[in-house]
Amino acid sequence: MVDSGSLRVAFLGNDVWSVPSLEALAESRHEVVLVLTRVPRPARRGSRLAPTPVADAARRLGVPLAEVETVKAGEGFERLTESAPDVLVVVAYGEILPPAVLEVAAVAPVNLHFSMLPTLRGASPVQTALLRGLEQTGVTTIVMDAGLDTGPILLQRTEPIRPDDDAGSLGARLAETGARLLVESVDLLAAGPVAPARQDDAQATFAPKLGPQDRRIDWSAPARAIANLVRALAPEPAAATTFRGEQLKVFRAALVEASGDPGAVVEASKDGFVVGTGGGGLRPLELAPAGRRRMSAAEFVRGYRPAPGERLS
Repeated sequence: MVDSGSLRVAFLGNDVWSVPSLEALAESRHEVVLVLTRVPRPARRGSRLAPTPVADAARRLGVPLAEVETVKAGEGFERLTESAPDVLVVVAYGEILPPAVLEVAAVAPVNLHFSMLPTLRGASPVQTALLRGLEQTGVTTIVMDAGLDTGPILLQRTEPIRPDDDAGSLGARLAETGARLLVESVDLLAAGPVAPARQDDAQATFAPKLGPQDRRIDWSAPARAIANLVRALAPEPAAATTFRGEQLKVFRAALVEASGDPGAVVEASKDGFVVGTGGGGLRPLELAPAGRRRMSAAEFVRGYRPAPGERLS
């Protein structure tokens, strides 16, 4: 019989945004009986293997940890089953889980999603909220089913998107807000019974995983759309363009009143430069040329001296 005051929790996560939820659960009245995360991988090409942020956090917190290739079979599934969790918690894990895994939880499998479901179902809800220029997003906990972010809703909380947010700042804030909501959700399940609310599929929107092709700046787009792309892809992997035949990453940019051919430098001074777009001008504020560190626009101008008429593509 489940103790109404405390539940056994198995935690699945890989990302830095998973860590606040793990920390919050470890500090709650519930028992984290196992943390499952992927095996160490090279941090960069040719570098030594690095554990996930979740593995580092689990070791720091002193909770049981298993680094596995997958939880769908083999050691990962066996360890999960042996842990006999009441609740399976999934936060930024990145693997679609089959019913056999979800059914391991005696009470419920719970996912923390970084949007106000059913909006922005999918792998990139934080980035897509910025891409679309939304003014508000939020976090949702659901009881997981076999679909992609389609399970019934336990709890939700809204979060405003600030004008200076990028994916890094917004995601970090949602991770902290979501961690608190997640503990509330497990508390709710412990008090049970719970009747989660079915999602309205007719209201669903989607946030598919962004690929390398989505990073390229299309200078024929309006300046606002390009600025949203820059925000959505910062701090990693960053929106990218080409300047003098080499890749140039753009981490921050501002809208300005200017006109000129899309992709052409229309203004340059010691403080920075402005590029024409399909509607308005864009002033890059922080950039990184190929193989170089991030730098301010003023530093870039001093080093590269972009001239009016030069093109980015």
